[in-house]
Amino acid sequence: MAGERITLEVQERESRGSAESRRLRKQGLIPGVLYGRGKTPHPISIAERELRRVLTGGQGLHAILDVTLEGQKTTHPSILKEYQQHPVKGGIIHIDLQEVRLDQPIQARVVVELAGEPVGVTEGGVLSQVNREVTVQALPMEIPEHLELDVSGMAIGDTLRLADLPAREGVEYLDDPEETVLATVGMPTRIVEPEPEEGEELEEGELPEGEVPEGEEAPAEAEAEAPSEEETSEE
Repeated sequence: MAGERITLEVQERESRGSAESRRLRKQGLIPGVLYGRGKTPHPISIAERELRRVLTGGQGLHAILDVTLEGQKTTHPSILKEYQQHPVKGGIIHIDLQEVRLDQPIQARVVVELAGEPVGVTEGGVLSQVNREVTVQALPMEIPEHLELDVSGMAIGDTLRLADLPAREGVEYLDDPEETVLATVGMPTRIVEPEPEEGEELEEGELPEGEVPEGEEAPAEAEAEAPSEEETSEE
């Protein structure tokens, strides 16, 4: 739900660089940076289990994080601005936290979830989600976890765009309302078998030229060509 706030304690780190980042990850810490509001960026590290707790909460990636630096009482309302994942394992290996003012709007990418089964699907059509996220602008506490689009009334050939997404109070959609296609229902793709080449039809039991009945061997070349009369007379 919008407006969820989660406390997150982080530790400042003195050094940067890939070697330091690898050392932190071996200790179960995720390196990152806290920046925003014109303040000096803070290199930080976060316990992996704490980060997992934050990202699996009700608000997910859009939660407002009340960040506190270890040993300090001041909180820094922040959002998860960016994160990097391991290319193979998929785990988060670095994060960027951006400090925000709760009375000023921010921009965010929000997931669009499709609800219902289209009429066209029951008639044999295929539902496709073209864009899974849209850009919105709202106060930090009003950024929705996701947006829901009802597709149950879609027939074969129908298209739903951002303009069809229900308005939400306090949330502005920034993408082009007509050009941003969210969902379509089309006919399934048919695989056309290639037609056989035209040729003479064979009578029943007749084999194509060059083929022999099953169980028989093809005659050797020497046997296939009979000697001519001239060659016979010379012998």
